[in-house]
Amino acid sequence: MNGNHSLLEAFNQTTYPLVGHGKRNIQILKDALDDTDGNLDSDMYGAGKLIKEFQNRIAQYLGKESAVFFPSGTMAQQIALRIWCDKKGLKKVAYHPLCHLEIHEEDGLKELHQIEPILLADTSRPVQLEDVLSMNEDISCLLLELPQREIGGQLPDYSELEAISAYCLEKGIKLHLDGARLFEILPYYQKSAAEICKLFDSVYVSFYKGIGGIAGAILAGDDAFTKESKVWKRRHGGDLISLYPYIISADYYFTQRLPKMGQYYEEAKELAGLYNQCHAVVTKPPEPVSNMFHVHIDLPKEKLEAILIHIYEATAIGLTSYLRESSETACSFEVNIGDRYAHVPKVGIIKAFQMLDERIKETSGLH
Repeated sequence: MNGNHSLLEAFNQTTYPLVGHGKRNIQILKDALDDTDGNLDSDMYGAGKLIKEFQNRIAQYLGKESAVFFPSGTMAQQIALRIWCDKKGLKKVAYHPLCHLEIHEEDGLKELHQIEPILLADTSRPVQLEDVLSMNEDISCLLLELPQREIGGQLPDYSELEAISAYCLEKGIKLHLDGARLFEILPYYQKSAAEICKLFDSVYVSFYKGIGGIAGAILAGDDAFTKESKVWKRRHGGDLISLYPYIISADYYFTQRLPKMGQYYEEAKELAGLYNQCHAVVTKPPEPVSNMFHVHIDLPKEKLEAILIHIYEATAIGLTSYLRESSETACSFEVNIGDRYAHVPKVGIIKAFQMLDERIKETSGLH
């Protein structure tokens, strides 16, 4: 058994994992189905009362004319960018270098749609107005991810968003929102989803991240846009005969967890504060702007694994299930706060972090 597996095993055996909503097991669907009338008709190839009502509900929540349910965000976002490129007759879009489309989709945008991406900003910060203004390329669409997941969930100032939106409108550039974690940033911006989405021509949101459903996404915009997205959804094979397990779980957990986003945000700030009090530990961003952040620790991966396993066994509290090696002397991991955190005894959390600080100091030769 290698170190990473033993850390995962130790994490899975803890009584109180700090992150997430809970295990992603079949109970997620069972709970949602138990809350649903079994006589309700399934959706069929993208039609029917079940899918139509959910699409209308989310469109209204996002302040858009209409919305389409997709089995995946990867499919939805490639289609959104294809539609805007076709509309302008220019197959160029711009986004952050660590955008999901650039690093996690096997070049799907390029291979399936022959769309050329222009990368904006550097890998340490979100896209700013200055990046958009300094573009030397003409583009059809600009994609902004809020928050920028790969850099710890950082966000631009809201005034920056407004300025980018106004510039794009003036220049005839479509603005698309990768809102995979849109619900999670509402407490920080102190804005409604509709207020934020008003700045964008099209919006994608996820229902398995902060919401915690099985899978699935919504793509929203004006009626002409969503009508065309349905055609592309069929072309991509996204019109399964039925999507109701995804829709029912999305609807159920959206209702349950949307009101908790403020709680998750406050808990993330609390937890980040505990990490930042430890020796050789920093969070990015220093204070979270959503329910997520990244933890960076100046300690070799194998040494930190041994420390964490000891803490898990001594306190029954799990901090993370994995470590990502940053260098020979440092590593990092991502934290997402969900339902679990509120049920962990505070005294246990304090003890775990005292142990973490002490063990890092010992390992660093400071004791």
